[in-house]
Amino acid sequence: MTEDERHEDAPVRRTHYGWGRVALTNLVVVGLPTALYYRLRVLGHDLMWLHLFIAAVYLLTALVIIWEASVSITRKHASRDKRQGLLAFIQRLLGTTGGRLPAGDTPPVPRTTLIVAAFLPNEREIIVETITYLLNTIERPAAGLEVILAYNTPCDLPVEDRLSALAEHDTSFRPLCVADSESKAQNVDAALEIATGEIICILDADHHTCPDCLSRAWRWLANGYDVVQGRSVIRNHATNFLTRMIAVEFECIYAVSHSARSIGADTAIFGGSNGYWRASVLKEIRFDQTMMTEDIDASARALLAGYRIVHDRSIISTELAPTTFHSFWCQRKRWAQGWLQVSIRHQRAFWSSRRLSLVQKAHWTYLLLYRELYPLITLQIFPVVISLYLYQGSVPLRTHWFLWLSTIVTLLSGPFATVSAMKNAHIRYRWWYGLVYGLTVIGFVMLKNLIVLVAMYDQLFKRTDWVVTRRDISHQLQEQLASAE
Repeated sequence: MTEDERHEDAPVRRTHYGWGRVALTNLVVVGLPTALYYRLRVLGHDLMWLHLFIAAVYLLTALVIIWEASVSITRKHASRDKRQGLLAFIQRLLGTTGGRLPAGDTPPVPRTTLIVAAFLPNEREIIVETITYLLNTIERPAAGLEVILAYNTPCDLPVEDRLSALAEHDTSFRPLCVADSESKAQNVDAALEIATGEIICILDADHHTCPDCLSRAWRWLANGYDVVQGRSVIRNHATNFLTRMIAVEFECIYAVSHSARSIGADTAIFGGSNGYWRASVLKEIRFDQTMMTEDIDASARALLAGYRIVHDRSIISTELAPTTFHSFWCQRKRWAQGWLQVSIRHQRAFWSSRRLSLVQKAHWTYLLLYRELYPLITLQIFPVVISLYLYQGSVPLRTHWFLWLSTIVTLLSGPFATVSAMKNAHIRYRWWYGLVYGLTVIGFVMLKNLIVLVAMYDQLFKRTDWVVTRRDISHQLQEQLASAE
């Protein structure tokens, strides 16, 4: 068998959408409540209280989104802030005083380890490009830098020969094939056994970090924080409609939501990549391979153990968005099921923790319990409206003032967050990216809610198959290969 044939025959993990699960979950969450609400109306029950409750949930979420967008627009660069009192608290909540990074000289960046996790059959086309980028671009600390590629593969691949050649050329690079591994968590934990850096940065196989990422992260780690989460930006945004939507969505997540929450509550999450840990902390926390989002689980355990996490949106790392709906579905279903696992495992611990402030507990309740209940509650708007139409043959436009208020604020929150995201975007996207996203964001959210329902079903029936997102070769590398031919 030739190397080209070996390359083509290497397996790629795939999964099915499960349209039966989609239909079943929507029947349970939408269909059955519609019949129930219709029956209650026939029996003379007034369901306005339910309608108002659903509207209140929509309104609360919209107000949080507006707050996040406002903080993202008004925030300053991180700076020292020792002021106390109500006014100082309000200013910090609004983000106008920055991220409270202590002033003063920062000692030199210590020896650092970059751990790149990969499942090579899915990421074989991009891994050499990523490793080459990291070795040639990252500003190396005087104390030294090592790059460990922790990967698993079910068969030998020709790309492994190219990786060995890179290791011979640059001794700071070490490929590590993790035997019998079936997850990213196992790969990273294996790399931790040989990592020698005082700082450990975790990267996915498609991530290209900014050259000064280590010095930016070290400013926080040297001043009391234990984990620094950087910002992810989509570099293949121009590929198709889906990648453009994800690009703006990521700006809303990393440049707006994570940034605002870190400032307002002084807490954050490690998002799986572009995260910088104190080596001693990461080797204590490690990763749980039974969790589908091992990164969020590690974040929760680190915070509950008293460690501090901060988000710094100036630490940029570009990544590749899924280019097909199938890859998008698999990725988001895994994320949704992983978050559900973390909510089940850790929500009560956050409530009882003595290490977290009241604001931080509220924040993590919003991220965990509220996050899981939100789709189930907000989707009830369809059974409520449909049952009303079936009962009286129409849906009146004149209704309670609170319903109009929540509707208006909800419809405005998405476009407002989009404006904030576009203003703070690392890449100057074309103006119509934001326009299209702002106009379609409600439908995009509904799609993700649909995926959440399937994730809940899978978790209920213990379907925990782990599917690696397929990464396509970058446009830049395609051009390089074409010119080489």
